[in-house]
Amino acid sequence: MTNLNDSSSVGDKDSSSNSLEAQAKKRVDAKLGFLTHLLVFCCVNAGFYLLGLLSDRSWHFGHAPFPIWGWGLGLVIHGIVTWASLQGQDLRGSMMEREMQRLRQRQV
Repeated sequence: MTNLNDSSSVGDKDSSSNSLEAQAKKRVDAKLGFLTHLLVFCCVNAGFYLLGLLSDRSWHFGHAPFPIWGWGLGLVIHGIVTWASLQGQDLRGSMMEREMQRLRQRQV
């Protein structure tokens, strides 16, 4: 005879495993998105800098700082948002756990 509690605990393990996998995928996607943005920023601006050096133009010292600073600001904001969202998930989890403990104590 099978115990229904045993089968539900297996289902709980599967659902928690799927939940952890989904959360891990979301976190990895956020990190990879930022790293891709950083890589493109570095490659494009290095290319523009080299193009300026090879063409004997001083535009990379005169005009390029504006797009570099603008894009760099966007990159910094992307990094902050990515970091904050990853930290926020941990913060949310710890706050939920504290609230659940408070509610359990009230019930007793």
